[in-house]
Amino acid sequence: MQRQIFTEEHDAFRETVRAFLAKEVLPYYEQWEQDGIVSRDAWLAAGRAGLLGLAVPEEYGGGGSTDFRYSAVLAEEFTRAGAPGLAIGLHNDIIGPYLTGLATDEQKRRWLPGFCSGETITAIAMTEPGAGSDLQAIRTTAEDKGDHWLLNGSKTFISNGILADLVIVVAKTTPDGGAKGLSLIVVERGAEGFERGRNLDKIGQKSQDTAELFFNDVRVPKENLLGELDGAFIHLMTNLAQERMGIAVAAIAAAEHLLEITTQYVKEREAFGRPLAKLQHIRFEIAEMATECAVTRTFLDRCIVDHSDGVLDAVHASMAKWWATELQKRTADRCLQLHGGYGYMSEYKVAKAFTDGRIQTIYGGTTEIMKEIIGRSLLA
Repeated sequence: MQRQIFTEEHDAFRETVRAFLAKEVLPYYEQWEQDGIVSRDAWLAAGRAGLLGLAVPEEYGGGGSTDFRYSAVLAEEFTRAGAPGLAIGLHNDIIGPYLTGLATDEQKRRWLPGFCSGETITAIAMTEPGAGSDLQAIRTTAEDKGDHWLLNGSKTFISNGILADLVIVVAKTTPDGGAKGLSLIVVERGAEGFERGRNLDKIGQKSQDTAELFFNDVRVPKENLLGELDGAFIHLMTNLAQERMGIAVAAIAAAEHLLEITTQYVKEREAFGRPLAKLQHIRFEIAEMATECAVTRTFLDRCIVDHSDGVLDAVHASMAKWWATELQKRTADRCLQLHGGYGYMSEYKVAKAFTDGRIQTIYGGTTEIMKEIIGRSLLA
């Protein structure tokens, strides 16, 4: 079906993204995978290409557009290229809204120009060894010491954890406040007592640095409180819909791309003297995946438009996230099976997509959490 949500401006931006990938990412990606981290030069190149800070006001060096369709184009093209390591979506769509929506004018002047140029790489530190989706279990504390915060605790599974120059840390500022006693504290590179642990060894997305972070009596200036004191829970809930949409957009793009390369493969691969595509079972498999992708794409495109218009709610974002990521996981498994033994070889795109995409049903809120959000909304 012909997609109808993009304009000529979006199409031109898509060509810009493809050119950037071809020049600045794909020639170096294999090395980044081996290194376990991308080059900072790639972030600077992304800034020069205008790919960072799409929604940041122009006065700070950003694109000045809140049209989520541009973010969707980025997510789709990076997914099709098999290059999730350069986490521009995390930077733009997850962390960006906290800085543009909550930062003071002084904080914006301090942080946003580097955010847009690629000189300042960002991360958000929520997850702890004993606290994932349950924010009430967070143990990291930020104690008010009058002229500064004293930050203590640890975080894990932090994307951009090694490269990050600016980390938004979710910390407990009111000990007995539960989820409503949390605040967002911004820690900058070089702060005394801020240490990075291992660059974690994952089964996929090898070039995306994911790290443990440790905070040992870190003195954070009072002016690095982001948003309201004890307001982190509301701030986090406000921005989760966009995070989940970004994941969902990448998920359907991945499923569609897997279907494309597998369709081509079964046309070329022969078994028992004829192409696999001549076997009824193979045709049924392709038919089922094509139908599931087409139906999901229709819903996702509607969600993209609704989010661009500011009317997408958390429930439909949760629907999009769990459905599209589970479809991606299911499609990756079926496509790998259709590739046979070759599908298990790392040199084949389907193998890499299988391992890179497995995290999609977990981060940004697990499938189970998404269903809980939807169920509560219907049965409250």
